[in-house]
Amino acid sequence: MTQFENLNPPKSGTPIRVKDGEIEVPDEPIISYIEGDGIGVDITPAMLEVVNAAVERAYGGKRRIEWFEIFAGGKANERCGERLPKDTLKAIETYVVAIKGPLTTPVGGGYRSLNVSLRQLLNLYACVRPVRWYQGIPSPVHHPELMDMVIFRENTEDVYAGIEWAQGTQEAGQVLDFLNEKMGTQILTDSGIAIKPISITGTKRLVRKAIHYAVDRNRRAVTLVHKGNIMKYTEGAFRDWGYEVAREEFRAQTITEEETSNGASLDGKILINDRIADSMFQQILTRTAEYDIVACPNLNGDYLSDACAAQVGGLGMAPGANMGDHVALFEATHGTAPKYAGKDMVNPSSLILSGVMMLEYMGWNEAAHRIEKALEATIEQKTVTYDLQRQMEGGTKVSTSKFAENIVKNL
Repeated sequence: MTQFENLNPPKSGTPIRVKDGEIEVPDEPIISYIEGDGIGVDITPAMLEVVNAAVERAYGGKRRIEWFEIFAGGKANERCGERLPKDTLKAIETYVVAIKGPLTTPVGGGYRSLNVSLRQLLNLYACVRPVRWYQGIPSPVHHPELMDMVIFRENTEDVYAGIEWAQGTQEAGQVLDFLNEKMGTQILTDSGIAIKPISITGTKRLVRKAIHYAVDRNRRAVTLVHKGNIMKYTEGAFRDWGYEVAREEFRAQTITEEETSNGASLDGKILINDRIADSMFQQILTRTAEYDIVACPNLNGDYLSDACAAQVGGLGMAPGANMGDHVALFEATHGTAPKYAGKDMVNPSSLILSGVMMLEYMGWNEAAHRIEKALEATIEQKTVTYDLQRQMEGGTKVSTSKFAENIVKNL
C-alpha cells in the first residue's frame, strides 16, 4: 500500500495496474479526483453523480468506482500550504487514472500554471480533445454535425517549455548580444526574448499515440498541423518527424496524401497528411468533414481545439485528457469562472464528457455510451444551464445540479 504524508486512501477498492503495456481495470477501481478551483465546487459533484449513476445502470452493481479526493490549487493551499503537493502527484501515478476540475492560472504574473506543472511533472505528453456535436446544441455554423475530430496536442514542449527573458533585464541583454553579435541576427534591443523547443522525442511520441488511436478506432485520417513554412526547424521538423513515424512504424496501416496523389490506392488505409496552421483554421469551417484525427505542436493545438469547440457549443461542451504512456488525467477544458463559483448555475458538460473519456479509457464503454445518450436527450428536452438556454428558442434554464439530475433520469 502506497504511503502518503497528508492523504488517506480509501480502505476499499483496488488500484488500476499496468501489465504488459496495458492497463488492467478491476471491478472496483480507486480513481483519484481533484475538485478544482472556482466552479469546480459545482461541476465536480455533478460529474461524480452522473458517472456513478451510469456505472450502476450499466453494470447492475457488479462494477463501481471508489473515489479518492486529492488536492491541487486553492483547496490544496488551504490544507497543505502549497498548491501542488507531492502527495497529489504520487496519487495520480499510483492509481493511473484521475480526473480534475479547472485550476486557476494567474495571467501575467504569480505562480506558474498548475495544469502545465501536472502535465510536465507526470510526463502527460498528449493533450487529447475530442470535438463533436450533440443533437440540440446551438451552434454558429450551419452544419455542426460535420465536426467529429480528435485533436492530439503536444503537452510538454513548444510554448509550454518556453523560456523567456523580460525586456530590459541583464539576461535579455546577454541573449540579445549573443544573437546579434555571434549569430548575425538583427533583433531590436528593446525586445523581450523567448525560446520554444520542439524535439524528435516529443514529436514522435505524440504522433505515435495519435496514429495508434486512429488504428485502434478505425478512423480515417491523421493530419499534422504546423507552421513549417515559417518556422522550418521546429514546426517544419514536427511535420517531417511525424511523417517518419507513419512511414517507419505504421507502414502497413497508413498511406500519405502525396502517395494517393501519385496514384496509390487508399484501400482501407489511414491517410496521413499535413496542413499549415492558418489554412487549417479556415478549413475546419469550410471543409469540416475532411478532418478526423489531428496532431499539433502545443500552441497550434490550443488554438485549434478551442476554435473547433466553438462550432459545437463552446468550451462548456468540450472534454479533454492529458495522457502519458499509461497514466491519464482527464479534465474540464475551460477555466475556473470564479464569479460563478458556488452559484450552481454553470454547464458541467465538459467535465461530464471528460468522465465519458475516462470510462472509455478504462474499457467501460457501456457506461460511457449511456452518459452520452442521456446528455444528448437532456439537451434535446431543452432543460439546460443558462449558457445553452440563452441560445435556444423555448429552452428552460436549470441549475448545474438539476441538469445533472436530469441526465441521470435519462440514463
